[in-house]
Amino acid sequence: MVTDRQVRRLKKLIHTETSLSLAAAKSGMSERTARKYLRSGKLPSECAPERRWRTRHDPFRQDWPEIRELLETNPGLEAKTIFSYLQRRDPGRYADGQLRTLQRRIKQWRALEGPPREVYFEQVHKPGRLCQSDFTHLSSLGVTIAGQPFEHLIYHFVLTYSNWETGTICFSESFESLSAGLQNALWELGGVPAAHQTDRLSSAVHQMDHPEAFTRRYRGLLDHYGLEGKRIQAGCANENGDIEQRHHRFQQALDQALMLRGSRDFADRDAYFRFLGALFGQLNAGRRDRLAEELKVLRSLPPMRLPAIRRVRARVRQGSTIRVLNNVYSVHSRLIGEEVDARVGAETVDVWYAQRKVDQFPRLRGTGKHRIDYRHIITWLVRKPGAFENYRYRDELFPTTRFRIAYDLLQVKRPAKATREYLKILELAASESESGVDEALRMLIATETPISADTVAERLKARDGSRLVTDVAIEAVDLGLYDGLLQDAEGVPCLEN
Repeated sequence: MVTDRQVRRLKKLIHTETSLSLAAAKSGMSERTARKYLRSGKLPSECAPERRWRTRHDPFRQDWPEIRELLETNPGLEAKTIFSYLQRRDPGRYADGQLRTLQRRIKQWRALEGPPREVYFEQVHKPGRLCQSDFTHLSSLGVTIAGQPFEHLIYHFVLTYSNWETGTICFSESFESLSAGLQNALWELGGVPAAHQTDRLSSAVHQMDHPEAFTRRYRGLLDHYGLEGKRIQAGCANENGDIEQRHHRFQQALDQALMLRGSRDFADRDAYFRFLGALFGQLNAGRRDRLAEELKVLRSLPPMRLPAIRRVRARVRQGSTIRVLNNVYSVHSRLIGEEVDARVGAETVDVWYAQRKVDQFPRLRGTGKHRIDYRHIITWLVRKPGAFENYRYRDELFPTTRFRIAYDLLQVKRPAKATREYLKILELAASESESGVDEALRMLIATETPISADTVAERLKARDGSRLVTDVAIEAVDLGLYDGLLQDAEGVPCLEN
């Protein structure tokens, strides 16, 4: 059987050989066959007649009307599902090996008679016109900080024309993270594109008490930079295709960079942030020419950034706590009954009262959580020791594991006074030094010395009185010695080379 490749070779040789018979022989066909293809001007594949008959029996011929009806009603049905249904309905009629036949038949039906598929229209991107952003989770990469798992996200920003990208570490898909990440990207870029496109930001909206509050704040952020806001349709991630593709490429590049580094552990967050910055720099190195085109048409930045915080008014309850965004934080008992201003950032919560910042603590991730600082309430706990045993947030009153061990030992050795003694130890930690008390407890536990507030206080006193080997005393230098050296040098002749 003559192939398309042979006929193509024949058409080349006919111009170089002296006769048709010689060209045909070199092409591997008879002279008569060669003359036929030269006259028709077609390839063998183009001459094959359309076949409308089957070469073998169709095992699904009897059930095909029902199968087609199922597919027309539910186009998403898979061939395997339909095949399993047929096997259950008529046991023994169809063998497992016939699944592939049904898959081919359904594939052909969908291509020839099935419903039209969604069409994706390639877009022409213009310099400085559009930027896209979204959050991407990186916890699966196994990054650790000082040996501890570092669960985090990246607010990812990309220009659709040049694919220039950058990112900001964050811990939740909140409006504060969005605001900080977008502003970081724009100020690093040094200009503002015409429009900003995101997904529907459902996670960030759900964290707000009122969706209209999110819309108002997001609108204010866009207006501050003169950005036109765009969002994709629900369930159409392909409309945010540039940032979705960059998510995949960036995670892949980061994973490879971590492998090349030989370790996924970093000394601190700053070291990890510098590592990410260097990676973004490498990814952007090949985009300088197209980025230069964008920078020419970007609009100028506003005079200043918008504060990426949310203000929440909260009244301090009788338990010396405030409720901020469905999480509970403790504040100093002096503020009980007062209304404070909680300024919630992407990572911190600042508590203000009477135009003064009175406290700051890390923002809790998620909802329904609590952060209780024993220093805020220890004074009254010492006065009311009976409240400790069933205190709702009692587990927060063990700053370290050694404090918990000390309490358990007191429960065994001195059950009647265990709570009072432990609260006195906790009061020492609040007034003196938590690390000092922790070290004192370590020594007492290691030497099996009876634990009490008095023994801990003695250890603290002995520790403060002893001079540590790391203490270094440097006496003041008498600058007059230098004057003496200069005077002595006046009488010394210079040595010639």
